[in-house]
Amino acid sequence: MTTKLPWLVPVVFAATPLIAAAAPSDRDTASTNGSTSVASSEQEHDPATDIASITADRGIVTRPGRFTIEPSFSHAHSNSTAVAVEGYTVIPALLIGLINISEIQRDIFVGAMSLKYGFTSKLEAAIRVPYLSINEDLREREVFQGTPVDTLRESSGEGLGDVELSARYQLTDGLGGWPYVIGAMRVKAPTGEGPYDVDQRIIRDNQGNPIGIELENRPTGSGFWAFEPGFSFIYPTDPAVLFGNLSYVWTLKEEQGFENGGTVDPGDIVRFGFGMGFAFNDRTSFSLSYDHSIIRKTTFERNNDLFASNFDRIQIGSLSFGLSQRLTQSTSLSLTVSVGVTENAPNSEITLRLPISL
Repeated sequence: MTTKLPWLVPVVFAATPLIAAAAPSDRDTASTNGSTSVASSEQEHDPATDIASITADRGIVTRPGRFTIEPSFSHAHSNSTAVAVEGYTVIPALLIGLINISEIQRDIFVGAMSLKYGFTSKLEAAIRVPYLSINEDLREREVFQGTPVDTLRESSGEGLGDVELSARYQLTDGLGGWPYVIGAMRVKAPTGEGPYDVDQRIIRDNQGNPIGIELENRPTGSGFWAFEPGFSFIYPTDPAVLFGNLSYVWTLKEEQGFENGGTVDPGDIVRFGFGMGFAFNDRTSFSLSYDHSIIRKTTFERNNDLFASNFDRIQIGSLSFGLSQRLTQSTSLSLTVSVGVTENAPNSEITLRLPISL
């Protein structure tokens, strides 16, 4: 049923984009009696606590008065197979009926521009504007029809995604053997075309029973306002840096019309991740991390039978590794590769970022 509900894709995708945060290592700073500070590297480059982490916003906040412009590009590929059976069993090894097998391939390209500004040594604000291009191919046979012929259907979507605004505040200074702790709040606006903004049709079996929803075009946004409070930690332990994060995504419910189930309340999301970064030298660093999202079931005001058989939650897990290279004193280049370890996660995702400090 999951592959038949493409309106879940924007939420999943929006909940699970993985980006590498690139920054170099400053060995001299990291070795000064555990009292590393952001200000100590003002004349050089960022301290060891900014070693490349895999997920966005795990590094130390931007220095006061400093802009960071960050263009990025990512490509995510998914491939899944769905099996539908209509029939009955005579014995456990014998099935009488029709079996329908469909295969879905999905490619999502995202180009984004982020801008960060440090107001103080502890506070920064950021905005991220993404542009999406989605291509999806579905190979299947006619639903519940005894035909040996496969059909191939294509659909796509392109346009502005959901714009994100965020603020981060550094709660601790990492002194006395304690980690850096950073609180964050992210707001996602429904600027992209949501699943209820595009044309859709209900797929029915040969008895007229609804079995899924098909969208004419792929949506580029979730269609809902979302708020994500959370925090992250960074613990330097020369020559490595441990990091992690925990957040909760709360999505506002909205009225989507009688035919769509009335008031729709997208499932909230619990996100967490952890990993380690290691500096090979003062220019090159490597990171390894795991990120996981738990997405609760979307609920509807009207208990439409079309949506009654969904799972209570969806698990999205990805293992990522990244490489960061400092090109100049103010510019870094990072590459991240993520591999899905759960069925609903993208099979693979590649992200390239180029943060530039001004």
